[in-house]
Amino acid sequence: MDYKIGLMGRVVLLSVTLFLSAYLIFSSGGVFAISLLIILVISQLIFLIKYAESSFKKVREFLNNIKQSDYATTYPVKFDGTETDDLHIEFNAILAKLKEDQAEKEANYHYFRSVFQHLSIGLITFEEDGSIQILNTAAKRMLNINQLHHIGEIQHVNKELHHAIQSLRTGGSELIKIAHPDGIMQLSVYVIELVLRDVKFKLVSLQNIQSELEEKEMEAWQNLVKVLTHEIMNSIAPISSLAATIRSDIQHKIEHHQEVNIDEVDDYLMGISTIEKRSEGLINFVSDFRSLAHIPLPKFTAISISDLFERMEILFQHQLDENQIKLEKHIDPADLLFFADCNMIEQVLINIIQNGIHALEDIQDKKITLTAFIDENGKIILEIMDSGKGIEEEAMSKIFIPFFTTKKKGSGIGLSLSKQIMRRHKGNIQVRSALGEGTVFKLIFNG
Repeated sequence: MDYKIGLMGRVVLLSVTLFLSAYLIFSSGGVFAISLLIILVISQLIFLIKYAESSFKKVREFLNNIKQSDYATTYPVKFDGTETDDLHIEFNAILAKLKEDQAEKEANYHYFRSVFQHLSIGLITFEEDGSIQILNTAAKRMLNINQLHHIGEIQHVNKELHHAIQSLRTGGSELIKIAHPDGIMQLSVYVIELVLRDVKFKLVSLQNIQSELEEKEMEAWQNLVKVLTHEIMNSIAPISSLAATIRSDIQHKIEHHQEVNIDEVDDYLMGISTIEKRSEGLINFVSDFRSLAHIPLPKFTAISISDLFERMEILFQHQLDENQIKLEKHIDPADLLFFADCNMIEQVLINIIQNGIHALEDIQDKKITLTAFIDENGKIILEIMDSGKGIEEEAMSKIFIPFFTTKKKGSGIGLSLSKQIMRRHKGNIQVRSALGEGTVFKLIFNG
């Protein structure tokens, strides 16, 4: 209210002065009085403008403080109920709230930065030009560096790691082995691409999984030794027992100078034949094991999935017709291509489709579906689904173990070989199954 009264008072005073000046001019008043009034009018105009601008000046000063994030300024308050006092109270309240928000934001920033620094997983963020935003302590420890200013400097640590970070896209991951003063590290590299306030940057996570790999490797060896021991003992035990029986019988006859009749010779021949067959089985078993350990590097070529599925249908046409199995194919887009070793991937599909055909025995609605598509992460997915009896939960964790099989006849290396082939392609194979609900094998390629 004080601002309005002050403004009106000045306007009224200026009006009175103008009126007196006009009166003196028209009544031929003295030059001195008229000059004095004109000076007075000019002075009042100047003071009126300054008074009118005073409030705007305070508003501009307030907005400038906000623009510069200067929330420390306080405006004097007299508690006299005037408009200026009310304006100062509002200014101070707004600045106090902004100051509180800024303090909370800074506290959150320091909190998250502290958490970021103390994570056991190495984290690096960098912009499109390669400049590093954040590098946490774990990443420094893993890379054995004190500081990192540009992502390109990582190639001095490990060229494969630098290439993986630059080439991987959102959701992409890779396993990189690097040398470290504490020993060899197996780093699982995972990348996410983000946009924050129109600025693109990458978040890279590094996790040393050496101990986990060693533990899994030991577990795999133990499982393999169990399977090998079981299979070899199954073959050697009857061979050893039969050979011992024949040797003992022949030795007994020699010691007692007994003649060997035709029936006994036939028994010996049958026993030796059995030993020969079991020995051949053992040789084949070892040969299968050797094939798992010597998978060649894939020769990558462009493969049309439509042609690939067509070849599979032709290859299995006789078995499908004989077993009355319906085969369906779905490809999206229809001209989808991917890069892989054609022979190796065909072998994987053959192994899985063959398993699917066996799973459909004694099933009323027999169907195998081949599907191909690109998922949300840009990965190419091939799915082989059957409507069979499914896989028991206990067997699910063992189906990729070499020589494990649930079939009466089979070497148990098909899925193990398929897993190895997919690893050679830097891809993965997953399985989803439940008793009575069929089985889905999922081949994942990084595109």
